[in-house]
Amino acid sequence: MPRTKTQAPQTDAQFHTSDSPVGKICFALIQTNFWVGDIAGNVKKMHALTLDAKNRGADIVIFPALALIGCPPEDLLLRPTLGERVREAMAKLAEIEGIVVILGYPHIDHHGTFNSAAILQGGSQKGFYHKQYLSNYGVFDERRYFQKGRNHVLFDYKGASIGLLICEDIWHDAPITALKNEGADMVVVINASPFEIGKQTARKQLLAKQSQTHQLPIVYVNTVGSQDDIVFDGGSLIVQADGSVAHEGSRFLNQLIMANYDVATQTFDTQSKAPLVLSEESEMYQALVVGLRDYVNRSGFKGVIIGLSGGIDSALTLCIAVDALGSDRVYAVMMPYEYTAQISLEDAEAQAARLNVSYTVCPIHDAVAGLRASLAPLLANSEPDVTEENLQARARGTILMALSNKFGHMVISTGNKSENAVGYATLYGDMVGGFDVLKDIYKTDVYRLANYRNRLEDNPVIPQRVIDRPPSAELRPEQTDQDSLPDYEVLDGILRMYIDEDLGYKAIVAAGFDPQTVERVLSLVDRAEYKRRQAAIGTKITKKSFGRDRRYPLVNGWSIKGDFA
Repeated sequence: MPRTKTQAPQTDAQFHTSDSPVGKICFALIQTNFWVGDIAGNVKKMHALTLDAKNRGADIVIFPALALIGCPPEDLLLRPTLGERVREAMAKLAEIEGIVVILGYPHIDHHGTFNSAAILQGGSQKGFYHKQYLSNYGVFDERRYFQKGRNHVLFDYKGASIGLLICEDIWHDAPITALKNEGADMVVVINASPFEIGKQTARKQLLAKQSQTHQLPIVYVNTVGSQDDIVFDGGSLIVQADGSVAHEGSRFLNQLIMANYDVATQTFDTQSKAPLVLSEESEMYQALVVGLRDYVNRSGFKGVIIGLSGGIDSALTLCIAVDALGSDRVYAVMMPYEYTAQISLEDAEAQAARLNVSYTVCPIHDAVAGLRASLAPLLANSEPDVTEENLQARARGTILMALSNKFGHMVISTGNKSENAVGYATLYGDMVGGFDVLKDIYKTDVYRLANYRNRLEDNPVIPQRVIDRPPSAELRPEQTDQDSLPDYEVLDGILRMYIDEDLGYKAIVAAGFDPQTVERVLSLVDRAEYKRRQAAIGTKITKKSFGRDRRYPLVNGWSIKGDFA
């Protein structure tokens, strides 16, 4: 059934147990999420989904990459009992009769550990394929765990020769070229491809190029859901040999996609209705909803607590939390101090009422006064400065964490990527929390998403004046963010080039930004690394998020001044 360069193919008759018409193959693409580490639960889920696909007439059911253990499994791959658990799980899945199962799993033998695809049928594992191109950039760290595969694998079914690839393999020419040369009629690619802005367009362009170049249909199955700070957006695809899309899965949703392949014409049928095309704002917002929902639910928290300030960041965070978890699991706390504007109190209360969430006002005057009294003997000879401002933020952080401890709700912090980048946040203050929804969202995109969410309903969920007001931390009289930072359009322009595109001082200045502003912003980014390392995780949205994507030493002698010459 399976074959490599050194194995002769078996005949179709040895592997044909389907009742579907001769010359037709019915594929079932399973676009769903599997919980990392829950091998027993994942097996149970795959078993049920396989039987469902079989009952719908499928000949071959395909699951995403590493579906058996979930993705990314990280150092669970190093656990000494993993090999035994995988073997037991694969034996159970192989028991399903009357359908071929292709799934991703970690293959462990005396040669090492591999990121693999298994072919199961009729009570046993008929073959396997090991991923050849190991992803080792951005959020990927596969060379830490996996050995490189070297053989090309095809299997014959009902007159079609089907090649197997995994994730990164399809982004390179050599694997699909080898399959074509070996006589493949189509290629199945199993994936755990994370979301970032514009990723689906890039996938379509890639598959169109590869299918046209090699004149092969491609079946591309992707997972969906989130794990920690990574979101998988689905969007599974079947592409004809001419590069046209025959089937496309919905984004961010579980889905069973049924598709029929004609062996004679080597073409797939086409879906009757394509999924909704998402705008950039829509896909960003949905990714944030999925990321928060799955993290909170799998962490076992009853709900979430948000410090609602009357500003745009906490307002957008509240909307996302309600959309992810429902209003009955979201708790908003307004913590005013003497610098909190009346308009902030009014807008926070109005939004909480509009979204029907629990809303509490907890003033921090006594808490701040207590801290100042305790510190008075130590600070008596010092002039007031940012220290006193930060006491307010830290008092609020303490209150939120106390409520979390008492009632079992996760604290959601509300800092955005622009603030995190330059350190415009208080460590152990407004940075406290278990998850930061906006961690990878620049401030200019916060405004875009707020306006997007308001457009979805006749009655806006974020008061318009929250969007229109100059942003402020309200830690001193008449304070605005632009007292300390450049205008956000300018700041985000510099940050995108420095962080997302890895460009240096000279290139950013050459793009038209003021040299002194660039020097200041880049210095702020570099000095704030120690804060970011202690911050809560948050959903990855951009090409380069803080955390997995961007890793800098906390203490180092590098200087941006080296770029000045």
